[in-house]
Amino acid sequence: MVVYAGAMALDITGPIEVFDTANRLLGPSGTPYRTDFVSADAPLVRMSSGVVMEAAPLEAGRGPIDTLLVPGGWSLNDALGDQSLVSWISRAAARSRRVASVCGGSFLLAEAGLLDGRRATTHWAYSEAMACRYPQVTVDAEPIFVWDGPFVTAAGVSTGIDMALALVEADHGSALALETARFLVLFLKRHGGQSQYSAVLDAQLADHPPIRAAQEWILKNLDNPLPVAEIARQANMSQRNFARVFRREVGVTPGQYVERTRIARARELLETTDLTIGQIAGRCGFAATETFFRSFGRTLGLTPKEYRHRFQVISPAGLIDRHHEREGSTA
Repeated sequence: MVVYAGAMALDITGPIEVFDTANRLLGPSGTPYRTDFVSADAPLVRMSSGVVMEAAPLEAGRGPIDTLLVPGGWSLNDALGDQSLVSWISRAAARSRRVASVCGGSFLLAEAGLLDGRRATTHWAYSEAMACRYPQVTVDAEPIFVWDGPFVTAAGVSTGIDMALALVEADHGSALALETARFLVLFLKRHGGQSQYSAVLDAQLADHPPIRAAQEWILKNLDNPLPVAEIARQANMSQRNFARVFRREVGVTPGQYVERTRIARARELLETTDLTIGQIAGRCGFAATETFFRSFGRTLGLTPKEYRHRFQVISPAGLIDRHHEREGSTA
């Protein structure tokens, strides 16, 4: 793993604890992970939180590398300007079986030209900046991690743990990955297609009063068709002007915003209720269950039923019952 002054400690320690725990659970018959730290700031590297890590010089990182891991951090701009670091990452990637990043670490991979023509993710707050800075990279702000060929990019901070669990699963199977997640007392082992945060939608609430009012009206009327013309009327604007101003203020078209909001509401209902999928589709404004399936799969890479099995919250009192699913219901 390459580290640098001002990197975020959790970007580093989160994945490392996953690998270390997997080693302890693996037993003597498996091939354990060995972690080496290298840095241009060796031997002692101070993280943004004040934690100090010991690392070897970059030159010590010679020979084949199984997984090259690059973290993000508040000092990312300084790291991007360090050409010796960026060049080392490029050379090290060439002798790595796979390359992974956490949070803003994907910027460093892109700066090294490693993500050209590939799909990647980063922290949702910086996805637009990454897309503008690296137009040759397809930046997807939704998933918690993206795997494209030998490159795995994780989103914000704690998603590095999810990514590391996926790497353990790829190396040693799902049983060890799940046992590692349990031992670390993680709430669940999340699929890479899960959206980063419903807070992404909150972050898109506009400052412009008519647009913000339209967004709030959308949230209150998700079970309705919501054509753009009707939303524009709520904002007291012409449809053409509304569409232009909405995209400028929110960053997506009104239609895209409506779809994302419907999916966010559907995720919440899948996680916290025992409503059937047909009922959820109706409550979220999808005219047909088939339309809901297509939109949900396109957004998250899972079917609604798969999502519910992975992420549904079961209350201690057992208020959510999956019996109807075991009996072959569409829920």
